Amino acid sequence: MKKSILCLILVLPAFAQTPDEDKPPVNAQGQSEAKAVLQPRPGQEAIKPKDYHDVTGYWHPMIRMGNYVFHDQKTMWLSPFHTSKKDAKWWVIFGGATGGLIAADKYISKNAPTSPGLVRAGDDVSYLGQAYTLLPISAAMYFGGTAFHDDHFRETGLLAFETLADVTIAQVVLKSVFDRQRPLQAQGNGEFEAATGKRYSSSFPSGHAIETFALASVIAHEYPHKKWVQVVAYCYAGGVVGARLAANQHFPGDVMAGGAIGWFVGDFVYGKRHNPALDEKPTVAQKLLDHVNIGFSLQPAVARPE
Repeated sequence: MKKSILCLILVLPAFAQTPDEDKPPVNAQGQSEAKAVLQPRPGQEAIKPKDYHDVTGYWHPMIRMGNYVFHDQKTMWLSPFHTSKKDAKWWVIFGGATGGLIAADKYISKNAPTSPGLVRAGDDVSYLGQAYTLLPISAAMYFGGTAFHDDHFRETGLLAFETLADVTIAQVVLKSVFDRQRPLQAQGNGEFEAATGKRYSSSFPSGHAIETFALASVIAHEYPHKKWVQVVAYCYAGGVVGARLAANQHFPGDVMAGGAIGWFVGDFVYGKRHNPALDEKPTVAQKLLDHVNIGFSLQPAVARPE
């Protein structure tokens, strides 16, 4: 058990790091241009000027998705070998928190309140964190943004696709490596290398947590000045995490690790792919207001000839 916790503390924070060669560029004032916490060097934008809705339509930006995911995976998995010193705090914070929760998981799980109704409610809400729910949400943002001529909203959907692909690969690998028991398996001790089901669907980290927090991270980063959007996004992810705990499908350490990894992957993808020029483009609401006739003119009245 101690060996497993030490391994987790060393491995998990790799997803919260910035390689030394990925330092962000600075502007004329010496300030970082990246808005993401991890501040990776911005790469090719998900939505380039040639990809705007009035130039190439729906599908063209999708062509580069596979290449982007490949480079994301390469950076994430190799980051422990060339991380920057400034990211040491993420090792301490999230690695330590995950290790501490894993040590306490058995006690918390056995003493947490539970009932058939609570478990049933948790199972029902858990559907909101499944791929068949999250992918349509991403698709709605992408295709909706295209239909309503909002490239910023469109980019949000595209980054959501990329981030969900990244975390899906990450969770399958990590689950297969750690192979942790779920709370309802065996004696409920959450042992590693001991799950009774398929390794890729084991308990650690929580797939629902990693995917919902990845999506919430992208949405919150894209709309930093709209607090209600951030509240809705994180409440959605938090509700799914709570549902997984209520349904006795995960330990607290599982959802902590999954949520942290998902958030940092979303942060990384946003910093890498966001096109800052889209922040200056008018939104759909602004475009509509520009064409609204409110019934009177602000221009001086011109007297009609007699």
